[in-house]
Amino acid sequence: MTDSQVTPSFRLAYVPGVTPTKWVRIWNERLPDVPLTLVAVDPGEAFELLRGGGADAGFVRLPVDRTDLSAIPLYTETTVVVVPKDHVIAAVDEVTAEDLADEIVLHPLDDTLPWESLPGQPANERPATTTDAIELVAAGIGVLAVPQSLARLHHRKDLTYRPLTEAPESRVALSWPQDATTDLVEDFIGIVRGRTVNSSRGRSQTPAAASAPDQSKRKSPDKGGARRKPTAGKPTAKTGKPTGKSGKSARGGSGGASKGAKRGRPRGRS
Repeated sequence: MTDSQVTPSFRLAYVPGVTPTKWVRIWNERLPDVPLTLVAVDPGEAFELLRGGGADAGFVRLPVDRTDLSAIPLYTETTVVVVPKDHVIAAVDEVTAEDLADEIVLHPLDDTLPWESLPGQPANERPATTTDAIELVAAGIGVLAVPQSLARLHHRKDLTYRPLTEAPESRVALSWPQDATTDLVEDFIGIVRGRTVNSSRGRSQTPAAASAPDQSKRKSPDKGGARRKPTAGKPTAKTGKPTGKSGKSARGGSGGASKGAKRGRPRGRS
């Protein structure tokens, strides 16, 4: 089988917390002949996967090394703190970094938040992963600050979370290798950006669609023709009164009773 006969496909990587369902659905509607394969990847391995050709594009967390990767920032997530349901923090609507001053704040090695200075008290050692940190929170060892999507991903009945203000936030982006911006990558960029299927920057139109005349630009048969005269006996546009063939009022036009003439019984002969 030659390269031209290979069925095209698209591999999309995504880090934990990102839900690509909406974009995958649109892809399947627009390009049903091009299968899309999802590739789950840890945040620390996402960029090497893209550079090595393990995926055509991927949803990652900023920052992105722009030396050889392109990126389109998509959205910013709310930062929350995960605590046991019986923790005092669970009784309030939100907390600040100062409220965590006396708490042991876990800092996993795969943390996605760009901390300048971690709030609270440090743990004896850092958990290897966010999953491990969640287990420690459930055991009452400490609390954990994460993007809200990760708190939802690791939801447990015995845990809850509250918004954490004055904390760094995580930003999600679509990234791909700069030297591998293929037509399929452009198609997916268009979907993520919300372009319609007929967008000029999307997949090119089929020859039939491109050659079809634009019906909206055709002139109607009467456009530019002679203006029609009002029909006799019908109201005019300006006065709303019926007109005779000569355009004069039917009451005052030719063939009607002369103005001032008196009606009466006909006279007999003398």
